[in-house]
Amino acid sequence: MSSEPSTTYVWPSLAARNARALIDFYVGAFGFTISALYGEGDRVDHCELSWPLGGGIMLGDERPESGEGLRAGTFGAYVVTDNPDALHDRAIAAGATLVRALNDTDYGSREFAVRDPEGNRWSFGTYRGAEHSHPH
Repeated sequence: MSSEPSTTYVWPSLAARNARALIDFYVGAFGFTISALYGEGDRVDHCELSWPLGGGIMLGDERPESGEGLRAGTFGAYVVTDNPDALHDRAIAAGATLVRALNDTDYGSREFAVRDPEGNRWSFGTYRGAEHSHPH
């Protein structure tokens, strides 16, 4: 990976019932790092979490009054990792609920899926997308 800072152009976003607790879980269980965090007291208005291999997510506390329609517990994501076995063990030890056991797929990925404490589904694996899987 280049030492140049990367720019993220797609930011998956989610709402949380308790964003501060969920942020702590994502940092401890999955290894995200906090890039930005705004809010007063226990409330999180906006948080950016960076993924070590690039990219990130945005989250904040659920705001039904905003009319944006984001509901807590409905998010799902696939995240690339170079070490799914260690991440699997870390996530389970931190309290993630196993959805799909660590496995080797027929498309060459090693992956697993879990749910976070608010019910969001996270899949982690070595698959980097079609453009990285086939020669051009």
